[in-house]
Amino acid sequence: MRRREFIAGLGSAATWPLAARAQQQGIRVIGFLHPASPGTTFVPYLAAFRQGLSEQGFVEGRNLAIEFRWAEDDFARLPTLAADLVRRGVAVIVAGANAAYPAKAATASIPIVFSIGSDPVKFGLVASLNRPGGNATGTVQFSNELSAKRLQILREMVPKARLIGAFYVPGTAVSELRLGSVMDAARRIGQEVRPLSVASLVDIDAAFATMDENQVGALLVPNSSLFTNNREHLISLAARYAIPATYEYREFVTAGGLFSYGSSLRDSYRLVGTYVGRILKGENPADLPVVQPTRFEFVINLNTAKALGLTIPETLLAIADEVIQ
Repeated sequence: MRRREFIAGLGSAATWPLAARAQQQGIRVIGFLHPASPGTTFVPYLAAFRQGLSEQGFVEGRNLAIEFRWAEDDFARLPTLAADLVRRGVAVIVAGANAAYPAKAATASIPIVFSIGSDPVKFGLVASLNRPGGNATGTVQFSNELSAKRLQILREMVPKARLIGAFYVPGTAVSELRLGSVMDAARRIGQEVRPLSVASLVDIDAAFATMDENQVGALLVPNSSLFTNNREHLISLAARYAIPATYEYREFVTAGGLFSYGSSLRDSYRLVGTYVGRILKGENPADLPVVQPTRFEFVINLNTAKALGLTIPETLLAIADEVIQ
């Protein structure tokens, strides 16, 4: 038996009454389910989540306990981890990214607050954005809808790129839908795009070798916990192979990526925290509208552009929210 499975089993046996005991002591217990791993890249998002909770008067260790369940990029573990949180009787389940779907499948009664990139109506998480109507609500970044814009910007930055690569995580409906959005946008503008299936760290390395062999001139990296977990490694590979790459969140650009266009993931998790707090106070998730982003950040790393030999058009510099030099 693998070590993490043994520890998980031991935890189930030893802490089964945790939620019930905590409730008696005036401590609310919530679950946090995510496909990523608790590495340093996720620290700022957890900090934002805890900030949102504190704004509603809930502080971990004082009147709140959090049961964390990380899938460590093994999406197949998510249903089991979701079922475990349900068995433990947590008051609310926080579900990040693809974890929202197994959480919804695991319970129709425990409130779920999600942070996802794709339209939750399309995937049956909620009845509508304004009135979710069930046990789930949360925040959405609309990553699919932004795919065309990122492709357009990438084309302007790297006009000589005959072939552009597009990462996607196989076997996940959200990732494959996002890839479909990219391919549709590419067809409209006459751009050739090469889909690259990436399901692990090893696949990331192999994908860059493939792009190098096939003279791929630029790369679209979508929102995925796999890429967030391996952000530094991914950015270093893009630099090594001299492949201009675009990302969704500014954290990739401050770490050395070329540019990003998208909403703030920190803001999303802070809002998730506030929604959890409101639900713990008695509000119904069915009545809490799904929060949509009100602005999108366009961030350019000029140092990275220079290292790649790119001259960023003045038109793009003029509309950028931030230019890192």
